[in-house]
Amino acid sequence: MKHAPLIAQNHMRCADCPIRHKAVCAYCEPPELAKLDAMKSYRTFQAGETIVWAGEEVDVLGSVVSGVATLSRTLPDGRRQMVGLLLPSDFVGRPGRRTAPYDVVAANEVMICQFIKPKFETLVSKTPALERRLLDMTLDELDAAREWMLLLGRKTAREKIASLLVIIARRDAALNSTTVGDGLRFALPLTREAMSDYLGLTIETVSRQISALKKSGIIVLEDSRHVHVPDYGALLDEAGDDSDGGFIS
Repeated sequence: MKHAPLIAQNHMRCADCPIRHKAVCAYCEPPELAKLDAMKSYRTFQAGETIVWAGEEVDVLGSVVSGVATLSRTLPDGRRQMVGLLLPSDFVGRPGRRTAPYDVVAANEVMICQFIKPKFETLVSKTPALERRLLDMTLDELDAAREWMLLLGRKTAREKIASLLVIIARRDAALNSTTVGDGLRFALPLTREAMSDYLGLTIETVSRQISALKKSGIIVLEDSRHVHVPDYGALLDEAGDDSDGGFIS
């Protein structure tokens, strides 16, 4: 993510940020938040806009405040594989890494709270709370990668769609400090085309499986984007999840 003129600059106090308790700053105390507040800026990317190109030198790091971005890699023959999602509170870039390993593209309108990389790296080296949070986020990302591998490799199309809905529901609940359970509602941040890319399915299959889940009463589509889950346990069953929320091998 190159340091570029800001498209949007809505200055927001760190203490008032909607991702405050899930982002990289989650463990920071007021003095540390003040230092981050002094060095941050905001940038907005429109749907389809590339936030970071794979292989480019990165001089800005940041957290996703709103929206969803995709992580992908283009193969030498031009094929493109999506390898992950960045949801609100996820971190874009890695301190200490010079170049980006993946393309990061906005799936919808995305706002990034960004930091100039050298300044942020200096602060991290002096702030144990930031180091701990970055480690925890890296471990969470590893778990998400393993979950994604299972999602692609061992699940049916119906299970893949249900699993993606569970992932989005859990993240939405965590971000809003609500409980995941019966009656939950959340906004679906991806188009069906993006879902098909992420899950390795055709758009027709995605649409068919969503319709099947709707017909079975597992989900209710309140409109094109908003999902209502009357029975969360039933959705977990469709996803192949066990009662603890983990995946059945």
